[in-house]
Amino acid sequence: MSKAANTRLTILHKAFELIYAKGYQTTSIDEIIATTQVTKGAFYYHFKTKDEMGVAIIEEILKPTMHENFIKPTEASQNPTEDFYNMISYLLLEDPFLQVKYGCPVGNLTQEMTPWNTKFSEALAELVDLWKSTIINSIDKGKESGLIRKDVVGEQVAFFILSGYWGIRNFGKLQNDNSSYVVYLKELKSYLNGLK
Repeated sequence: MSKAANTRLTILHKAFELIYAKGYQTTSIDEIIATTQVTKGAFYYHFKTKDEMGVAIIEEILKPTMHENFIKPTEASQNPTEDFYNMISYLLLEDPFLQVKYGCPVGNLTQEMTPWNTKFSEALAELVDLWKSTIINSIDKGKESGLIRKDVVGEQVAFFILSGYWGIRNFGKLQNDNSSYVVYLKELKSYLNGLK
């Protein structure tokens, strides 16, 4: 990796850490520059604006992470009810990338930025739509293999899983502990078992 590419990646990672902890709008370019120890010129060489950098964080940090931890496990699912539960349980209780006190980075950016910035909206919608469609495909495969009831509607399951995950992340963030996750996971297991 070239020095310029490494500098750019460093800026994105450090900026993501600040934004995840503090929020996008309250994180300044000066803070990002101070944290990364690059010059203002180097920052603006890589990103014309803070918003350009923000979209790059979605595309280059969140998208690959979400693909690895949300999409791949869903695509590879052989048993959707078990695999969805195990994935959500891992994301809530074990994933080192996601911290209870900061919530869901995609959810945070969606709430904070989509009313104001169409580029953020488009990039975030693409991520969420990909996870949603992957869940629907997994449900359809489960129906074909007889693991899911024929009357189950994949889109309804996808919205339930997505909204439940985002919602419980907010409760964890509010309480700054994962006790609500444990309660949620019990109910999620019951819901998923009801799809069989």
